[in-house]
Amino acid sequence: MTLRNLSILSILAIGSLAHSAAIWREGEEPTSHRMNRHPWWYDKVKAGELSGGQWLSNFNDDKQGQASYDVTVDQAGKYAFWLRANPVRTRLSYQLDSGAWAQIDMSKAADVVNVAEDGKPDLRFVGWVRVGDLTLARGRHTIRFKTHSELHNHGAIDAFLLTTEPFAPQGARKPGELGKIQEVQEAGTWAWDPPEDAFSDKALLDLRGLNEKQAGQSGFVRLSADGSSFVKGDGTPIRFWATGSSGCNMSPEDMKRHARHLAKLGVNMVRLHVTFADTKEGSAITDLNEKLLDGVFRFVKECRDNGVYVTISPFYGHFKTPASWDVPGTAGKMPWGVIFIDPKLQAAYRHWTKELYTRANPYTGRALRDEPAIAIIQVQNEDSTLFWTFQGLPPEQQRQVGKLFGQWLVGRYGSLDKAQAAWEGLTIKGDDFSQGVVALYITWEFTQDRTGRQARRLDDQLRFLGELQREFYRSMGEYFRKTLGCKQLVNASNWRTADQLKLDDVERWTYAALDVIAVNRYTGGVHEGANNGYRIDPGHRILSRSILKDPLQLPVNLKQVAGRPMIVTETTWVNPNLYQSEGPFLISAYQSLGGVDAVYWFHAGEPTWMRDPRRMFWKVGTSYALEKWTNCLPTIMGMFPANALTYRLGYLRQGRTVVHEERKLEAMWQRKHPIISESEAFDPNRDARDLRGAGGADAGSVSRLAFLVGPVEAVYGGDPAGTTAADLSSFVDPARKTIRSNTGELTWDYGTGVCRVNAPKAQGVAGFLKDAGGSFELADVTIRCNNEYAAVSVVAMDNQPLKNSAKVLVQVGTTARLTGWQTRPVSFTRHNQSVLGEEIVNAGKPPYRIAETKVALALRNDKLSKATLLDGAGYAAKPVELKKTAQGVGLALPANAMWVVLE
Repeated sequence: MTLRNLSILSILAIGSLAHSAAIWREGEEPTSHRMNRHPWWYDKVKAGELSGGQWLSNFNDDKQGQASYDVTVDQAGKYAFWLRANPVRTRLSYQLDSGAWAQIDMSKAADVVNVAEDGKPDLRFVGWVRVGDLTLARGRHTIRFKTHSELHNHGAIDAFLLTTEPFAPQGARKPGELGKIQEVQEAGTWAWDPPEDAFSDKALLDLRGLNEKQAGQSGFVRLSADGSSFVKGDGTPIRFWATGSSGCNMSPEDMKRHARHLAKLGVNMVRLHVTFADTKEGSAITDLNEKLLDGVFRFVKECRDNGVYVTISPFYGHFKTPASWDVPGTAGKMPWGVIFIDPKLQAAYRHWTKELYTRANPYTGRALRDEPAIAIIQVQNEDSTLFWTFQGLPPEQQRQVGKLFGQWLVGRYGSLDKAQAAWEGLTIKGDDFSQGVVALYITWEFTQDRTGRQARRLDDQLRFLGELQREFYRSMGEYFRKTLGCKQLVNASNWRTADQLKLDDVERWTYAALDVIAVNRYTGGVHEGANNGYRIDPGHRILSRSILKDPLQLPVNLKQVAGRPMIVTETTWVNPNLYQSEGPFLISAYQSLGGVDAVYWFHAGEPTWMRDPRRMFWKVGTSYALEKWTNCLPTIMGMFPANALTYRLGYLRQGRTVVHEERKLEAMWQRKHPIISESEAFDPNRDARDLRGAGGADAGSVSRLAFLVGPVEAVYGGDPAGTTAADLSSFVDPARKTIRSNTGELTWDYGTGVCRVNAPKAQGVAGFLKDAGGSFELADVTIRCNNEYAAVSVVAMDNQPLKNSAKVLVQVGTTARLTGWQTRPVSFTRHNQSVLGEEIVNAGKPPYRIAETKVALALRNDKLSKATLLDGAGYAAKPVELKKTAQGVGLALPANAMWVVLE
């Protein structure tokens, strides 16, 4: 984004520094030195980037440089030693008092900036490195530095810091300084104000034609012959570009616009994530939310008529249970885990779903069980016997599950006495063997390494809970199919566990009782503050992160169950993360590579675009809270068309399987490690996400970067002798931080943060493009980009190779913030880690302002003769000059280009 400095608030808190025992020294102010400066070039640097406006440097082929600094310590203790110096191809050592010299590891420098006066990427950089901890007595100490680089003995010191307080590097700013308020400005951005769409046939971008005239017109969606993907009723393969939707809560007119809008952007599946029970206090447990049910019936028709299939998720335990339901122990509490245990709640669930699936839809005349536009029905959303919430069962439900455990043990061992004998007499609090009640360990115990009799009891408990959960899903699937007559595919759930490494395979095994496997998986930066689960407020602290530099966070890094489709029923690049345009680009590319069958973006709550995310009844300071959960943004939904085309038409090939793991169930009950686990999952409302990068240790013996090379699959209850893992060495280069797909079509450089797509019908690049050199040569397209960050896609709209295509879509996403959005840099501590982020000063107001497009293209296609800039509804806005070249055509995209069509 282009930002404007509003006011300078850089007031050094001298008293604060003294109280926190911090000592700051400027590099250019040594007590003594023998530094040998370059006569003219090396010190031509940007003074504004340096503390005090200068640095102290050495650049001499024959002489090393040395500088000494005397410091006075008023308070004895352990001090963190931070150094801001040149980290590029340097060797820098230090000595404390008369101690030994120690070389500083400059490879770990952070907050590195180019300080060359002319901006050239040569040797003139500066960055922060944490040297280590120094235990300092009260009094005077001397710290010496020595530059001894192989290249001209070069080196430069800007400043160093000794501190007893947490510190997050922030350029040249000292601890206690307030950052400058920065505001989105008009210069360098353009206003996102899409016109209302009449959905006329004059649109140059309208993907409605990819969908069937009516969803389900050839019959119910079913499994492919090998069970691993979807086909239409006539056997034709089908891929879904999907989103969560609140269409069922809209007015009839808005429902029509919403379904048509989604189809236009390439969507052919929506998920309705609702709870049909009437959860108001005083309601009977069998009461339904009739208004919601009517909305679902009406919206299903609108989706069907736009060729959009529907997934229905009818139950989510995120509500306070009415006392009037009389479910033991749950009054006023969220019923996490109770659905797996309590007969009364299960009977109510069967009643709710019977009404949902067997009532005649008044808008179509047939029940949803007979509606082929309904592709998938889900049993429930985000609950598990293996997640942390299960250890919070109320006492009444704990006793109920204890009885079930006792019955299971009798079935396994023949009697509870024999079960106790297998555990060498081990008992725990809550055991009541005389009444057939066997207590459960809390979920936390599964995450620990236990041995002996405790391990054996935990093995039995895990097997019991896994079989209990799997049987619940199997029985509900049977109820849908045999009792209600539902003809749709069925998914169990989409959640995870308290320990991905030890428990997630058991969770997925329980889902495999039904047709489709699913998971919810988000990615995002840091967002802290009151009500941050659903609001974005002034005063909140944020840190935007791009997963282009952290590929293990990609939501489609999935270990898929062999012979089952895999879907992600919720994902997004969580607001207010700035780096969202990469999301659809990466999902389209890597779900294609890995064979993931649908990814649902969360969440489309507007009929078309989210023009104003402010919640005017939530005033905070001088601005308003913003809606957090929306994908109706130019940086997410605006990136749908090119990426939906690429995925749905199969422009990118599925890779060859790189890991096929077969696991015995017994090993899973014993919580033995698989050979590969998924990247750490992230739920922004329930997790304290750590800040580790892609270099973190792998949980198993196979690198998790395998997910970026090709498909990874698992067989539960298989023969471990059948496990295979490909040699990744020709695809993954840890030194260069690059990963190539085994199709040869995708390359991810997580060092610079750039991903390239290079296939005959789809080519593009996303990430920090300017820093990566700004020029990208692909098979048929050359992209030149001066944007700091962008996602650029060039795709054929006619399913032809780009070199021959008669209609090509160029799509560009940058970054977006509301007009008047203000932040200031702040450092804060998050889970014992120092974080350099931003504090929201003003959340802004409409319209969104999008960073200008700075892209030029050359396309080796001599059939194209004109280019047209489109508006935000996909209609022609103005012609763009298209120049003929020796090999095809070239053009410079307008600054306000998001979509340009070449014909």
